[in-house]
Amino acid sequence: MKLIQANIWGGNIAYTLSDFLCAEKPDILCLQEAVALKPGERGFLFKSVDELAKIMEADHVYMSPTFSYDYMHTTAHFGNCIISKLPFTHQETVFTRGSHEQDFDWQLQRSQENRNFQYVQITLRDNQTLKLFNHHGHQIPAHKNGDDETKRQCQQIAEAIKVESGGKLILTGDFNLVPDSLSLTPLNDLLRNLTKEARLATTRTLLSHKTEPCDYIFVSEDIKVDSFRVSHEVISDHSALILEFS
Repeated sequence: MKLIQANIWGGNIAYTLSDFLCAEKPDILCLQEAVALKPGERGFLFKSVDELAKIMEADHVYMSPTFSYDYMHTTAHFGNCIISKLPFTHQETVFTRGSHEQDFDWQLQRSQENRNFQYVQITLRDNQTLKLFNHHGHQIPAHKNGDDETKRQCQQIAEAIKVESGGKLILTGDFNLVPDSLSLTPLNDLLRNLTKEARLATTRTLLSHKTEPCDYIFVSEDIKVDSFRVSHEVISDHSALILEFS
C-alpha cells in the first residue's frame, strides 16, 4: 500500500501535482489546504479534490472543510481531505479549534485558524482495518516551536487516538511544528514519528522561504514500513511525504 501526505497549497501547482500523482499512483492521499467544488465542476487555475481523485482512479473522497467561500458562480470548500481507492467504513470530523465558517471573505480575513482533524477507517485488501487520522495544525506565524494552543490541540488528537488504540493506525498532517516541539510529545509518545526518525532536514520546497520540517506521518508499531521518503517534486510550498507499508 502507498500513502501520500501533502499540504497542496490549494492545488495551485496544478500540472505538476497531476503529473506527480500519475507517477506515484498512491492508494491513499491525505491532504491539507485542499479545495472541493460541486461534483462535475473544475477549478480555473487549480485542481479540486474530485479532479485529484479522478487522476488517482479513486472513488472515495472525504472532505472536512474548515471554511467555505464564494468562487465564481459556486461555493468552494477549503480544508483537509482524504482520497482513497478503498472505501471508508467510518468517517468523522472533529474540530480542535473553532468550527466551520460558511462565508469566509478573502478580502477581509487574511488568515483563518479554525482547525479540525479527520478520522476514517478503511478496510484493507487483507480485510484488516486501517485507522487513519489527518490534521492541519494551528499556525504561529513567527515560529514553529508551538505554544499552549498547539499543545492543547495535539493533546486532543492524542486522546482521540488513545480511544481508538489497537490495530493499524496512521496519523498524517502538516502540524506547523518542528520535530522537537514539546507540543508533539503526546503524539511522539504514542506513535512512531517517521519524519523525526528519518531526520528530514526540511519538508519545504523552493516556493517557501521557510526551511523547517513541519509535515509528518506517524504510524503505530504494527504498521510495517517498507519505505518512507520525502518527494523532491515541487507540487506546493510543502514537500509530499511518501509511505509504502504492509
